[in-house]
Amino acid sequence: MSTTRQSTANQFSATNRTSEGKLLGVAGLAWLFDAMDVGMLSFIIAALKMEWNLNEVQMGWIGSISSIGMAVGALIFGLLADRTGRKLVLILTLLVFSLGNAFSALTAGLGAFLFLRFFVGMGLGGELPVASTLVSESVPADKRGRIVVLLESFWAGGWIVAALLSYFIIPEYGWRIALIISALPAFYAIYLRWNIHDSAMYLSLKREEKPNVLENMARIWSKKYVRRTVMLWILWFCVVFSYYGMFLWLPSVVVLKGFSLVKSFQYVLIMTLAQLPGYFTAAWLIEKWGRKWVLIIYLLGTAVSAYFFGTSVNLPLLMTSGILLSFFNLGAWGALYAYSPEQYPTLIRGTGTGMSAAFGRIGGIFGPMLVGYLIAQHLSITAIFTVFCISILIAILAVLVLGKETKNKELA
Repeated sequence: MSTTRQSTANQFSATNRTSEGKLLGVAGLAWLFDAMDVGMLSFIIAALKMEWNLNEVQMGWIGSISSIGMAVGALIFGLLADRTGRKLVLILTLLVFSLGNAFSALTAGLGAFLFLRFFVGMGLGGELPVASTLVSESVPADKRGRIVVLLESFWAGGWIVAALLSYFIIPEYGWRIALIISALPAFYAIYLRWNIHDSAMYLSLKREEKPNVLENMARIWSKKYVRRTVMLWILWFCVVFSYYGMFLWLPSVVVLKGFSLVKSFQYVLIMTLAQLPGYFTAAWLIEKWGRKWVLIIYLLGTAVSAYFFGTSVNLPLLMTSGILLSFFNLGAWGALYAYSPEQYPTLIRGTGTGMSAAFGRIGGIFGPMLVGYLIAQHLSITAIFTVFCISILIAILAVLVLGKETKNKELA
């Protein structure tokens, strides 16, 4: 190893021994605020249906416009992260989505609400891959998978907060107050400015070594990386398509199955609690079984749970399958965020992860919209959730055939 590379490795090791927990906490709270927004939106959609007399297609568009923004945000901010650094982009994305939420609370109609949801989605879509890239570059290889999954576990915390706020705030005080509360991360972004740093791995790259945006985009499709890029794009598309199609409609689907709005909030809150053990078990297993097999097993559990949730006709089956759906799906998300940055070297890591996430968000556009259209066509919930089950099986096949294990792999 050259003197320069040894010096960088020493700097990397020393920096991360002192900042690992701090970075996880700071980035994790950003993750929690983002999840709180997505989780709350699923409850707000159900509330807006009644207040604005929305039909199913309009409800689907609320979820889809957020995903359009997320696709744009993941692409733009992922590319920007390789040019200007991870820290600056992380702060910027938090501000974009927080301020978008604050203004959304002031809207009086669907058009303005959709317009602002696009910008909220941009901030959210950009923050997630950039945060996972920063954390991946800042921890040692033997702990990297576990730390990134633990970072993703803050998503469950955000969903739980969202479910609690929705259950106690929306029925009593309305969805606008809930949105204002979710805009508070704008202040947290200011705190971030002084409390995180770009990774030593990223800072070690000289400016002249950084290619332009088009070169980075071309490189992820070069012969060396094309297999892993194809695998990630299929995986991201199928996972995001099914997640946003199922979870943004979860409270509304429970209502469609015959329960009241307040009861649906209560049941979804209970299902949401299962996300935490899903993450923690995935975090423990990912350094034992590896990323690939944790992804496959948790995705398989997601597919089976989705099928039984769709077919459920009584409360025990609804709750059991819903709890298992949350457990397996969010554990798979943790493994996905650990696996993705490990596919590329530092020079193109933000670009590769961001573009995979951006392509995945296209699935997030069609998922919620498809549910709305299919319900409007009187297709059964069973058939709709079978579509998502098939999507997850395609993701499993992509990982099984094209994926390579990255456990304990040193990042280039």
